Amino acid sequence: MAYQDLREFLSVLEQEGQLLNIEEEVKPEPDIGAAGRAVANLGGSSPALLFNNIYGYQNARIAMNMIGSWENHALMLGLPKNTPVKEQFFEFARRFAKFPVAVKRETKAPFQENQITEDINLFELFPLFRLNRGDGGFYIDKAVVVSRDQYDPEHFGKQNAGVYRLQVKNKDTLGIQPVSQHDIAVHLRQAEETGQNLKVAIALGCEPVITTVAGSPILYDQSEYEMAGAIQEAPYPIVRLEHGNLDVPWGAEIVLEGEIISRYREFEGPFGEFTGHYSGGRAMPVIKISKVYHRTQPIFEHLYLGMPWTEIDYMMAINTCVPLYQQLKDAYPEEIVAVNAMYTHGLLAIISTKTRYGGFAKAVGMRALTTPHGLGYCKVIIVVDEDVDPFNLPQVMWAISTKMNPKYDVVVIPNLSVLPLDPGSDPTGITDKLIIDATTPKAPETRGHYSQPLDSPLDTDVWEKKLAELLLRQK
Repeated sequence: MAYQDLREFLSVLEQEGQLLNIEEEVKPEPDIGAAGRAVANLGGSSPALLFNNIYGYQNARIAMNMIGSWENHALMLGLPKNTPVKEQFFEFARRFAKFPVAVKRETKAPFQENQITEDINLFELFPLFRLNRGDGGFYIDKAVVVSRDQYDPEHFGKQNAGVYRLQVKNKDTLGIQPVSQHDIAVHLRQAEETGQNLKVAIALGCEPVITTVAGSPILYDQSEYEMAGAIQEAPYPIVRLEHGNLDVPWGAEIVLEGEIISRYREFEGPFGEFTGHYSGGRAMPVIKISKVYHRTQPIFEHLYLGMPWTEIDYMMAINTCVPLYQQLKDAYPEEIVAVNAMYTHGLLAIISTKTRYGGFAKAVGMRALTTPHGLGYCKVIIVVDEDVDPFNLPQVMWAISTKMNPKYDVVVIPNLSVLPLDPGSDPTGITDKLIIDATTPKAPETRGHYSQPLDSPLDTDVWEKKLAELLLRQK
């Protein structure tokens, strides 16, 4: 299942009927952004798009919506494309638990066949465009940005590979938004404490597993490459750049080398974000690009984001659920059943758990708020019983409507941190957080009338399998 590069994954998508090749000439604006929004509107089975004829460019290709459906997400994992979401979650969790898988080090990579060190002009090299009409400029929004811990540079796990939005400021300069809860912000702070620039490498057009893992809230000293190996169940191939001794994905289409300029900020934004709102503009760091590598006729991969659901919501769904699930299981190994944090990057999370005693569910909710992801994202935590499927929203709504008593089961914790992109934060980056306990009360809590739960008829599970097989044959 281990894909070597983006092109191999595109080939599989095409074989599975999950890729549309667009041969007609399209304009970067508004066609690409409009198509990205439109394909997301088609629903959970939408295909990837490959534009092969871009007005104003020769031989340019743009890939969109690569994992913008549950079918494509399943194919990324090497599973049948009709694999249910809940099964994808538990399979991802099974592989996640196999971390770490040692990397495969290569000496050369396909992206090194073309190198540019002088007169770099990103506007000429790549087909740049705005996704949404109110964007403050051209953005690169699906690149893996690599940086190293400045105080412990030899620690492989502390080398970070993360996804951060990048605004093209001029021909060889990018703006970057290093959200304070993310690892690159730690590396930048370390560099600026000594007045040094932070060396970075930016990999575009990678196969989908590393992009997905780079967007995951794993621990600071966990290597994204060793996690990608666990998820794809094979050593992940990387190549070392002399620039900053940074390791980058072997299969990347394009790699940029540069430095974040120490203690310097420029206006960045606005940008249409995953929250369904523009993020506004802020003073952000700047990256000076010094070298460009690229494959011959590289594929420029982009990601549309806006009002959910779009590709980023599929990309950031299960890979947000599973780290939160694993970190909670580390604290409560016998109780935690499943976690659904698929909504708006986990600003809302639903946790299914067994309860030891009265008040236990609220403690689980508070623990979730102190995980790496919970600190910056989780704003609403809903806790349900172990027999409630957190991926089945009708069941969750039933639990809230019948098990939750607002007098006892709603906990509001004031003035906690949240990422600045949350439009509800006030002031920016600060919010009250909410825990909703929708579990069955347990002693010493004895309120309510829950002694006669309704169970399913005998052999319901047998008939579920039988009917599912019949439906599958019918398709």
